Amino acid sequence: MESRRESGKRVLAIDPGGRRVGLAVSDELGITAQGLDTFETRGMDDLLDHLGALVAELGVGVVVVGEPRSLAGGDIEGTGRSRELAAAIRGRLPVAVVLVDERMTSREAERVLAAGERRHNRKDIDRLAAVLLLQGFLDGRSGR
Repeated sequence: MESRRESGKRVLAIDPGGRRVGLAVSDELGITAQGLDTFETRGMDDLLDHLGALVAELGVGVVVVGEPRSLAGGDIEGTGRSRELAAAIRGRLPVAVVLVDERMTSREAERVLAAGERRHNRKDIDRLAAVLLLQGFLDGRSGR
């Protein structure tokens, strides 16, 4: 499902939501994922502008877009939005785009953060969900 050549070394992951978008980026070797600031979007063009700046600034060659799925693997609310985002990125940015099943990443992020001592807001959950999505992608790609 990748499109275009991988021009950069880093991988950017997106956990798309209606208003907030969780973001994470790999290190240059593609081994570890680090969370970026959650982005509050005002629409598709706003988000694509932000992603374009990140791609250029960080040297991103692959963008992983989380695709929400039901537990049975079917489409749910948000699946179409992720596919639209992936198509828009392909049309506008010089990167490969991969849709990745994001089942349970937000729930896992909530569980991990709940185990901590301080209270966490929705932005923390979105950021960690993107990190979990990206780390799973990186581990799968390397066979870990």
